[in-house]
Amino acid sequence: MQVLNTAAAPRDVPTGAAFCASPGAIEQVRYGCSLGALASVIAIPNAVPITHCGPGCATKQFHALSGINGYQGGEFHVPSTNLGNREVIFGGADRLDELIAATLKVMEADLYVVQSGCIPGLVGDDVESVVGRYRRRGVPIVLAETSGYRGNNFTGHETVIRAIVDQFVGAYDGPRDAELVNVWSLLPYQNPFWRGDLTEIRRILEGIGLKVNILFGPASAGVPEWRAIPQAAFNLVLSPWLGLATARHLEQVYRQPYLHVPTIPIGATATSAFLRRIAEFAALDRQRVQAFIAAEEKEHYLYLRDFTSFYAGCTSQYQLPSQAIVVSESAYNLAVAAFLVEQLGLNPGPMVITENPPPEVRDDIRANYTALTDGAEVAFIEDGHLARQYVLERRTDGELPIVFGSTWENALAQQLNAPLVEIGYPCTDEVVLSRSYVGYRGALALIERTYTTVVRANTLA
Repeated sequence: MQVLNTAAAPRDVPTGAAFCASPGAIEQVRYGCSLGALASVIAIPNAVPITHCGPGCATKQFHALSGINGYQGGEFHVPSTNLGNREVIFGGADRLDELIAATLKVMEADLYVVQSGCIPGLVGDDVESVVGRYRRRGVPIVLAETSGYRGNNFTGHETVIRAIVDQFVGAYDGPRDAELVNVWSLLPYQNPFWRGDLTEIRRILEGIGLKVNILFGPASAGVPEWRAIPQAAFNLVLSPWLGLATARHLEQVYRQPYLHVPTIPIGATATSAFLRRIAEFAALDRQRVQAFIAAEEKEHYLYLRDFTSFYAGCTSQYQLPSQAIVVSESAYNLAVAAFLVEQLGLNPGPMVITENPPPEVRDDIRANYTALTDGAEVAFIEDGHLARQYVLERRTDGELPIVFGSTWENALAQQLNAPLVEIGYPCTDEVVLSRSYVGYRGALALIERTYTTVVRANTLA
């Protein structure tokens, strides 16, 4: 698969002819276009996206992010103007007006998000005037400019959030709840495990005494949580970079402080340290925090004790991996790499980040890998073919590798004779509903999946 490279940030790949891609094209793409942020709207309970775009754009974006990515499913009922040649010539504002009116008659929602695509952006449709008329009538509706050429679904996600905050939530100068936090973390649908992960993040934060606006997924109360955003004491950005722009905007609009934790915690060591950091920032009751951590660690380590029976007794029977290679978007890449290196004791292999983070955050992301161990190396490569070349040229002889990546990494894993654990988009060999890989409980699921893959690979060899 090839797509045009429309992202604003330049590629950051190793120098040398081996990694010079043809300009303007990406092989084995790992994300959707900006319009793909309609998945973020779908992830808000009782919110409906209305797309003003060409025929099939909305369907292709959602089914690419959901259907071939863990077969997640979801409430895909998205009204679309399906613009054609007539609208390219004469404009499509009238068609959008008709669509919004019809949608309000047949689809009840707490929030409607109009997303404009490439055609209205190119022909200059005055979409805001159409949406504004409904907003002035009291309809809970906002406009997000998500033309495909503006970026990918990561940047589109931030655009949608800002539109909801500025046009729907609006100004606020009331009281704050000292125990309430807004969480900005994994990108819905892009990460196949986002639903289970956000549910687990909410659980552990509530466990130490916080109230949580998780904002997306089954664990969210939906639009009432979005209205409560200004009431929170602070914002938590739990990812290497996604959500930082949102937190900085909320700091300006509502004077809310934010805490940035770049590494999503996986496992007892990382999760306990994470919760203690949150507790210190939010000035929570230390005894309650420590009691929750102690109970979670006790359960976690009981399961790990039983796992050691397998690990110690099967080293002669199975070829257990010694080196971790991770190819995925940055949030899971950093989280999984940290868990494998720091808590499972694997050696770091080549790490490849695939979603094209903004250039200004890349040095900070690199520093997080250097902090793992001196041998950790990370590259930012969107192109799947170049990513494979990069890993093959940097693999370490004498190590038994295991690959954490997407379906695109099947060929790489076969070349390395290594097991493959799918953790990112696209993910076609996994069916994902509520599985989580973060926190205390998610770490156990990741260990299970990792070593089940290893055992099966050895059995089939």
